[in-house]
Amino acid sequence: MKNITIVTDSSAQLTPEEIEKFNIHVLPLTILIDGASYVDGETLQKEEFMDRMEIAKALPKTSQPPIGTFIECYNQLGMEGGEVISIHMTESLSGTVNAARQAAQMTETAVTVVDSKFTDRGLSFQVLEAAKLAASGADKETILNHIETVRKNTRLFICVRTLENLVKGGRVSRVVGAVSNLIDMKLIFELVEGKLESRVKGRGMKPINKWNQKLKEELAQTEGVMEVSFSHAADYDYIEALKEDFQKAMPDVPMTMDQTSPVIATHTGKGAYAIVYYTK
Repeated sequence: MKNITIVTDSSAQLTPEEIEKFNIHVLPLTILIDGASYVDGETLQKEEFMDRMEIAKALPKTSQPPIGTFIECYNQLGMEGGEVISIHMTESLSGTVNAARQAAQMTETAVTVVDSKFTDRGLSFQVLEAAKLAASGADKETILNHIETVRKNTRLFICVRTLENLVKGGRVSRVVGAVSNLIDMKLIFELVEGKLESRVKGRGMKPINKWNQKLKEELAQTEGVMEVSFSHAADYDYIEALKEDFQKAMPDVPMTMDQTSPVIATHTGKGAYAIVYYTK
């Protein structure tokens, strides 16, 4: 049986230890800020990006890894005698998965490309489960079936505290954005099949905090929660306190916390955060 290697992109929230332990290959996105190009996680770190975004003249843009980068990676892994399962962020946010599909047609390596329908730690859940199975010697069909199960059992909620970046990116009209900022509107979306669906709208943080508590109570009563993850766009203190609150209610459930990737922060703006979890 051929070895199977897992490839993903830098929107996945993976720790260096996870990447090394499970031999995951991470291809970085490119970030464009006022005409300057940076490589996500290499020439620009997440924390530095937030500072640069604040002073940028225009909304930063992110682009998928070049097709040539995918081909080079796939070719190298094929030369080592293995197959590849390449799992990427939802097509609705980036062209990364399509670049991977094109590259898969241009390499002699056996490559299966998967649209995770998620990003951030929601993508990582699928990547890590796939990598663990691959390390245990599981075949491709088993891994792909399990990825699908994880995807179906994953939920990702995003709280947006300002519509400024959504307006700049053309996803919300300037009129709606101006009115929402005047009344201090906060929004919670859920990423469903790669698309954002509105869940909560309210003035200030009171309705948001109320929703957080409701979710915590629901999860505390849910069997088989495998992990709860918290990602943020430069609001460490708020998210650390939120994570601690959830952890007290679910002391045996693994929980992680990290700053989100530039591709997400660009869309959501400073202060946004996500709560992501999956169940058996």
